Amino acid sequence: MIVFSTTSAERADQIFVLIKHWLMGYVPAAAQPLASAVLSVTPILLVFPAIFAVTTLLERKGLGRIQNRYGPNRVGPWGLLQPMADGLKSLTKEDIVPTSADHWVHLCAPLLLVIASFLAYAVLPIGRNMVVANLSAGVLFFFAIGALVEVAIFMAGWSSRSKYSLLGAMRAIAQMVSYETPLVLAGLVAVMATGSLSTVSIVEAQAQYSGILPHWFVFTPWGFAGFILFMIAATAESNRSPFDLPEGESEIIAGYYIEYSGFKFALFFLGEYLGMFATSGMAITLFLGGWSAPFSFLTWVPSYLWFFIKLLGITCVFIWVRGTLPRLRMDQLMHFAWRFMLPMTLLNIVAAAAWKFFPAGIIRWVACALFLAVAFVLLTRGLKRRGEIQARQYRFAE
Repeated sequence: MIVFSTTSAERADQIFVLIKHWLMGYVPAAAQPLASAVLSVTPILLVFPAIFAVTTLLERKGLGRIQNRYGPNRVGPWGLLQPMADGLKSLTKEDIVPTSADHWVHLCAPLLLVIASFLAYAVLPIGRNMVVANLSAGVLFFFAIGALVEVAIFMAGWSSRSKYSLLGAMRAIAQMVSYETPLVLAGLVAVMATGSLSTVSIVEAQAQYSGILPHWFVFTPWGFAGFILFMIAATAESNRSPFDLPEGESEIIAGYYIEYSGFKFALFFLGEYLGMFATSGMAITLFLGGWSAPFSFLTWVPSYLWFFIKLLGITCVFIWVRGTLPRLRMDQLMHFAWRFMLPMTLLNIVAAAAWKFFPAGIIRWVACALFLAVAFVLLTRGLKRRGEIQARQYRFAE
């Protein structure tokens, strides 16, 4: 049984939980499990698609500023209604399906992608006492659900009966499988530190303070390295630039969804962003304290606001990276995954294990940081020596 304080700050923090409990009082006992599930899932189904709509506008505006051009500025004041126009356009466009395609698999692929993306939110603690399913193996559930995305992508490429969509699907699956391994291993250090696979327990372990500073894992050498590695792998998993090889227009036209149009194409677009938000939410949960405040004197701010502020910050970094870095080649992408990301995540696990056995103090900070720095230098020098990563040179067109 959850007991709520009567202070105004805690009432604001638990306002949505209190509303749910108030609504449940009007539901018959026999229907309460179903009603509880509906009341927990409905906000996710409404909030994150709305964030997707806002993010598309922010991204197009941000990329316009980065590239010294205008973003959307025609529909509504300052272009604010552009997401609504895009949505209406997707709903009204004709749905074209190739005659040789497998119609049922062609239809189910984008639906499965979106369903898998939504299921990942079930174990993310968006606020204090605000999680759909507090599973004891929540982290394992999150990564297991991610495998459905790869199935959906293969279904889309195979069912279209197009060599371009099939090649795009195989490249996407190769990329996602390659970076899923370092993604899981990068998040494993947080599980080791807390001794639990529960996302709620991981956040609660970080929601403590020494003076004004929080116990976020990102403030440790292995936590900082794990966060950076996790976000790089998450960028590749989300097919975001500079890892957007599956949709390389200059090589395979539009990737695995080349034969999709109308609302089905919009579902792929929605699923990609929902997946990006989900992996960002898991990074926040594992390394950035989840819903906890960055300073002890800011705990009066509702916990769910901190989660979405952190999500907004990570999303802005995604946009910044997309507007800054050019696309990698396929060989560079695969070499980076297997010859840098994988060894580095394994060595980071060793550093996290050593952290547990070192006595508290400056010695373990220096030892773990030095170990990871040496590993980073040796791995990057090895890649440079073999010519698998090179410094890019930029020249103006003559």
